[in-house]
Amino acid sequence: MKSNRLGLTELTCLVIGSIIAGGIFNLMHDVATGAGAGAVSISWLITGIGMGSLALCFQNLVTKRPDLNAGIYSYAEAGFGKYMGFNAAWGYWLSAWLGNVGYITLCMSALGYFLPVFGNGQNWPSIILGSIMLWGCHFMILHGIKSASFVNIVVTIAKIIPIILFLIIVFLSFKLHIFEHDFWYTPTGKFQFGDVMRQVKSTMLVMVWTFTGIEGAVIFSGRAKHRKDVGLATILGISSMILLYMLMTLLSFGVMSRLQLSHLRQPAMASILKQLVGPWGAIVINAGIVVALVSALLDWTMFAGHVPYIASIHGTFPKLFSKTNHHNSPINSLIITDVCVEIFMFSFLITPRAYNFMYSIASSMVMIPYTFSAVYQLKYSLIGDHTNHRTRNIIIGIIASTYSAWIVYATGLTYWLLSAWLFALGIPCYVYLQKHDNHRQKVFKTWERWVAILIVITAIFGVYALVTGQIAISGNV
Repeated sequence: MKSNRLGLTELTCLVIGSIIAGGIFNLMHDVATGAGAGAVSISWLITGIGMGSLALCFQNLVTKRPDLNAGIYSYAEAGFGKYMGFNAAWGYWLSAWLGNVGYITLCMSALGYFLPVFGNGQNWPSIILGSIMLWGCHFMILHGIKSASFVNIVVTIAKIIPIILFLIIVFLSFKLHIFEHDFWYTPTGKFQFGDVMRQVKSTMLVMVWTFTGIEGAVIFSGRAKHRKDVGLATILGISSMILLYMLMTLLSFGVMSRLQLSHLRQPAMASILKQLVGPWGAIVINAGIVVALVSALLDWTMFAGHVPYIASIHGTFPKLFSKTNHHNSPINSLIITDVCVEIFMFSFLITPRAYNFMYSIASSMVMIPYTFSAVYQLKYSLIGDHTNHRTRNIIIGIIASTYSAWIVYATGLTYWLLSAWLFALGIPCYVYLQKHDNHRQKVFKTWERWVAILIVITAIFGVYALVTGQIAISGNV
């Protein structure tokens, strides 16, 4: 067993591996759409502190409450009841498969560099090939395929080579006068608190998107050689990713203006290198992106299908989702999940910025279980934690809860109105779960009923606002 134990280096690599994904390849464009270099720097500082505190919340809860092993949404149920637990699981599931829709359009856009028929990844050929890829992954998973270690090595190399190449080239091409130009992106060109904070707010969802998966940082805590290494690995891993993301975004502001970055074709990393070194740079980046995103689609299709399966086993989702085939793959869960992905792929034809729209909705969805986890960490530390580190854990809980509340605010009314009808669709599922599977006559507690009513009213208003043109599915944060 000793050889299977993970040291600090291995744990840190696992943290980094669980975070880095497809969002990194378009990051420079996404942050530049609404913010200058100065605001982006502040945003990364806030994100680093916030996401670091969230990761430490997960680590503490895994250690203190090992009985809550159904997923991070189990913390919502333990702290706030069954309906909140269901909503956390529902939001977590939605985030997982909505992210897959985003991965598909980004992959099609990268492929469009080699095959122009796919254009910007938002047309009928993209939907057709994306569907073939999705259902190809679906049937491979149903037949029991698992992510092989050699595949993960290839994919890791496919991710790392473009990133290293990009960093070297933009570092060598960096021009200070370009970076300093419009640094604060304000009318006066100087720091103005209100304007800068509006810019910071505009970057929050994309930064949450790049850190989705931080809960994976603690799932191997039981295999650590030393328990204290888990927290240190979490801090080192997240600090490394913050540094990487800061370098990639801020160096980009030194080779192109904010306006140029905001108008780049996705994936932005390829467009920047094409501008700096010519077509070969875009070829290397786009090829690496296609390989990385195809693998990410397989992994996340597997993950998105397993979320409702695990939730159903623990009684948080209907038993319908727990059915498996002879390969022990969750057949019903995968079918329902991938049908949802297929339906939402048609958003490629509706919104001009489908990738931005999908990561924004996915980020707002994942903040539901993240927020519940942070608040439960605070609640547990206040009333149930009697260890020597209680004060530290309370402080971590306060920071994580405050950060989560800030993200909820930064998400903006438009995305919460659009998200509300997705949560409203979950209400019949929850009623079925309680009536049919759990045989409960009273589905909601009084306060839970009011929460459900509020969700429905918000969803109705959201649909009305969308139909009347008060809000739009634009992909703008």
